[in-house]
Amino acid sequence: MTEITRKHSNGRMSRIVVHQGTVYLCGQVGERGASVVEQTAGIMKKVEALLAEAGSDKTKILQAIVWLASMEDFAEMNSVWDQWVVSGHEPARACGEAVLASPDLKVEITITAAL
Repeated sequence: MTEITRKHSNGRMSRIVVHQGTVYLCGQVGERGASVVEQTAGIMKKVEALLAEAGSDKTKILQAIVWLASMEDFAEMNSVWDQWVVSGHEPARACGEAVLASPDLKVEITITAAL
């Protein structure tokens, strides 16, 4: 049987799941009501901390899924993303518009990474 490790579970979800050398992070959001740039920067800090806890780092990100409350915020989100992502280690990425869990949220990012 393959081991699955779940961390920070709350009855609804786990913030980190590790299975067969792959790390899955739940969707990360920034501070409610902050700007797109501030929310994206906050998300990047959370992603780094969660990946480190799982035994990985941002150079091992395989895929990122970015949800924006408005595609009009695409350039602002990318201004943070482009400075954060490590050259030569760019993950596969998708970005779309969605209604997020709160009107105060502008960005949500889900990450899949290798250990």
